[in-house]
Amino acid sequence: MKLTLRVWRQKNADAPGAMASYEVDGISEGMSFLEMLDTLNEDLILSGEDPVAFDHDCREGICGACSLVINGDAHGPERTTTCQLHMRSFADGDTIDVEPWRASAFPVVKDLVVDRGALDRVIQAGGYITAPTGSAPEAHATAVPKPDADYAFEHAECIGCGACVAACPNGSAMLFTSAKVNHLNVLPQGSPERETRVLDMVATMDAEGFGGCTLTGECATACPKGIPLPSIAAMNKEWLKAVRRGPR
Repeated sequence: MKLTLRVWRQKNADAPGAMASYEVDGISEGMSFLEMLDTLNEDLILSGEDPVAFDHDCREGICGACSLVINGDAHGPERTTTCQLHMRSFADGDTIDVEPWRASAFPVVKDLVVDRGALDRVIQAGGYITAPTGSAPEAHATAVPKPDADYAFEHAECIGCGACVAACPNGSAMLFTSAKVNHLNVLPQGSPERETRVLDMVATMDAEGFGGCTLTGECATACPKGIPLPSIAAMNKEWLKAVRRGPR
């Protein structure tokens, strides 16, 4: 396959950025999208140019580091992470636009790499239990009803990649926040601090500059793990209960 890549290049957070065009040839349909970028970077290095900076880690669809907007879609045209997107999803001769996540809460570090630390700070605001619990309990010592366990696991699948933010017209982190809140609050260990957790995480989300949620659904469509949009409504119920109850 021979492709034309239009890639966002930006030297650092303060420098202006622009799209740059590159031709890549000899691309196999079995390559992952990141392997294709590796091929581009090998060519750039051999020609004495600066390689394209992009984020990655596991390359197994687990960590969520491979955060790219491909032809306007977070993670590309398939519901998967960028590292698991294969070049058979494209045709020979295609022109492909590759950009970083676009959100004010995700400043560009370089090229396609953005700082997603805002998501870490949201989960840090409420992703803990302050009550002393002693030593680790024996396995199955605290029974969790099967429906609750399934619900928690469904929301625990969120890998914090930020695709929901990148896809949202307002740059909202509501789907991410709701996934974390619903995961933690449904488990018995998190119940004593459920209201405090919701208020702290929502306040942190607002402070980080994420936009407001309008329930347009782009976030759920972009989520590579298929986190359900109704989780936002569930978190809103938690938030309203916490607000009505007031600070603890």
